[in-house]
Amino acid sequence: MDAKTFPTRRTSPAPAEASLDLGSLTLLVLLSLLWGGSFLFMRVAGAEVPVFTLVLLRVGIAAAALWVVIIASGRRLPSRGGIYLRALLMGFLNNAVPFSLITFATVEIGAGAASILNATTPIFTVLIAHRLTADEKMTTNKVAGVVLGFLGVAVMIGLPALRGLSADFLAVLAMLAAATSYGFSAVVGKGFRAIDPVVSAALQLSASTLLMVPVAFLVDRPFATAMPGMSAIVSILGLALLSTSLAYVLFFRIMARAGGTNAMLVTLLVPVSAVTLGVVLLGESLSAGQFAGMAMIGAGLVVLDGRALRRLRGG
Repeated sequence: MDAKTFPTRRTSPAPAEASLDLGSLTLLVLLSLLWGGSFLFMRVAGAEVPVFTLVLLRVGIAAAALWVVIIASGRRLPSRGGIYLRALLMGFLNNAVPFSLITFATVEIGAGAASILNATTPIFTVLIAHRLTADEKMTTNKVAGVVLGFLGVAVMIGLPALRGLSADFLAVLAMLAAATSYGFSAVVGKGFRAIDPVVSAALQLSASTLLMVPVAFLVDRPFATAMPGMSAIVSILGLALLSTSLAYVLFFRIMARAGGTNAMLVTLLVPVSAVTLGVVLLGESLSAGQFAGMAMIGAGLVVLDGRALRRLRGG
């Protein structure tokens, strides 16, 4: 039989590898500043508002603000029903589960140790994305950059925080579970690439609000607590509008541009932003270890990007 009888099978091209360009890196830095600032807001509001109530207010107010933007600007909602189920899963994996676990762990082992464990998020994301996606495979540069960045976070935060990692096994497990949850959300979030980032953020935060309502009301009983003071109210609004509404619009924009793995690199930059904001706003000073850690994180991002290394090799 002649070979021409059967048409040659066409192989589809491999998906383009998601990359972290200069524009995406700029958005990543802005996002880290917004999420770094959230620690300042939570420090003030958390003194007067129970944990789950604070999470509910954060996502609920943020969702409401984004729906105002959507209605005022005439943005269209997705017509595919599956995207709403994806938003529910995203709200569960990217907000409800990690926010609750991180809050619990931070109380038990301290913010420093929690930040170190939170910086494992890109490691879990690289492993999960390699297994479950076609365009975010593990590379030598990606692994080396993530590990270098993680070590930079550990050096920047210091040995006292590292000793806190042995204080409570359950809290450590909670942080690692939160990091894993973020890793899976990076893969789920790829389904929002073709959707307006404002709409994506609103759908996710609305789902998170629905999930947090029963938890907050059953555990915290918010109507039985005293009305918070003005400083706490202002902090809640800052947490919701800046560190959540605006932050998640940037997050989904980064995810659309550079992929879920690169979007989760923000967890390496959040400690840097938190320390920087402390220096600028609270007059705190930087130690030699913090300088060294920041340098390592910056080097990790350079390795991840790969362009500078290619130039050095003449590629």
